[in-house]
Parts: sequence; C-alpha cells; structure tokens
Amino acid sequence: MKNIIIIILFVFGSITVSNAQAWMTSLDVAQDLAAVQNKMVLMVWEDTTNYEYPVLVNDTNGRTLLIENLFEDEAISPLIWKHFVPVIVNEDQYADLFLKIKGKRKQSYIDKFNDDSIKIMDINGNILNSSTHFVNYQNITTIIQNYGLTTEFVSNELQGYKINKDFYSTYFLASKYLDFSMYVKKDVRAEVINLSQIYLEEAEELISLNPSEDQLKLSQRAVLLKIQANLITSSARKVLRQLNRMDAENVEENNLSFVAFLYYTAYSILGDDTNAEQWKSQISSVNLKKAQLLINLNS
Repeated sequence: MKNIIIIILFVFGSITVSNAQAWMTSLDVAQDLAAVQNKMVLMVWEDTTNYEYPVLVNDTNGRTLLIENLFEDEAISPLIWKHFVPVIVNEDQYADLFLKIKGKRKQSYIDKFNDDSIKIMDINGNILNSSTHFVNYQNITTIIQNYGLTTEFVSNELQGYKINKDFYSTYFLASKYLDFSMYVKKDVRAEVINLSQIYLEEAEELISLNPSEDQLKLSQRAVLLKIQANLITSSARKVLRQLNRMDAENVEENNLSFVAFLYYTAYSILGDDTNAEQWKSQISSVNLKKAQLLINLNS
C-alpha cells in the first residue's frame, strides 16, 4: 500500500514540471521514494530555480560541457533521476528544517544547509556532502560519481530508525553507516563517517534524555564506536591511546568483546601480531571478518 501511495503522489502533484523535466516538490515524499529505491535525495532550495543555474557535465569523450540551466536541460534530468531522487524545497520549510539542526551541527554543515548549492541527503534529511564548498559551476558527473550511492547496505537500519527512533535504532544506524564508509570511494569516506557521527551524537543525546540502569553500558558503546572510526581513517595508534585511557576494570561486560575487537584490529594494522593474538580469542567470527576489512583498508 505504501508503494502505491508513493506512486500516486509522484504522478499527481508531488512534482514540478519545467520543460517536460520533473522534480519533486515534497521533501517527505521524496524521502519515502528514496527509501523504496535505495537512493540518496538531491535537494535544492526553490529560490535557486528563479534564475539560471549553470552546471557542468562530462560527456563520453571526456569533455566538460557547460549546461546553462540545471532545471531546464532535458538531458540532465533523467541522468539525475537515475542516481537520486531530486526535490525542490520551498523556503517556507526552512524554519522547521533549520530548527532540527540548530545547535547540533558544525558551522560548515549549517553553511551548506543555507547556501544555494546542491545538497545530497539521506532519507532522514541529513546532508552527506556537507564538507563540499559552494562553487559557481558544480559538476553533475562528479556529484553522481561521488554521491550516487546505493543505500541498500543500510536500508534495514534506516527503516528501523524511521519506525522507532530510540538509542538502539539510532546507534545501529550510526554503526552501519560507519561500516558502509569502508566500501565507498576514498574521496567521500570521511563524509560518510561524518554522517555516521551525526547519528551517534543523536544516540548519545537519547541516552541523557532517557536515563536508565543501562546508561553506562550504552555510553561506553557510543564511545567505542567513535574510537572505531579512527581505524577507518588510518589512526590505529590513536585507537590504542584512547583504549588505554579507558579504565579496563570498569568496562561493562557486554562491551568487552567490542574492546577486544578494537585492540586486535589496531595491533594488527600496526603489525604487532604478538599483542593482536592476545585478543583474537575474544572476537566473534563476524568481527574477525570486519577486522580483516579494516586491516586491508590500512594496508
């Protein structure tokens, strides 16, 4: 039924037409469609459509072509739809959308949110390309190559978060995005990690808003996931320093295997097989495979 509703909305009134090229105008519907299609959302503010919006595109011969107007070129729109769900968002929604991120994001993220450039978002409205600075001529081919991601890898966690936003669903989504970063292009890896950190910070906030007897365990788990990110960015020595600063006697029992995984992986990356072997027996077969991926990533 949900798919049928999305299709009906798509056909009858959730799109805007410009020279036979259709862009959606409902962010909510665009996000729902992106969830079904396992795509990211490509978003621009409506004010940018009031004037020519020139972009660049690379052709099959390696030439870079100037397209006079992103919103009117008949060749560009199908190309964008193939990789994203494009949406034009009315400025009337600005206040509500800004309220969700006010005081929770870095200034570079806020600047990206505010400017006229193309924003690549996940289905929850979090910007992926927040570190990409605004330029006069954005290259659509480069945007597709970098951000035209298939989100099937994180689809279950995205759905779980959408259904029930609690610590666990938010944490699992942060963790899955962190795993996802290992499979994307190196050029965008840091941005996927940043997206993961957005959800991890939200998970930590949910701990403080809903204190429980598991608070220490959950807080430690969030800290350990932050440490794991350093294994992806080739900072194994930093991981060991952070782990050594933790009080091993106070690590919750449920988190001991996570600590073992981090120690084993960090030592293995550094080629310290003697210390790595001491932790190996405490790691599950699933995490041994993940450790090997991280080791390969750092080789």
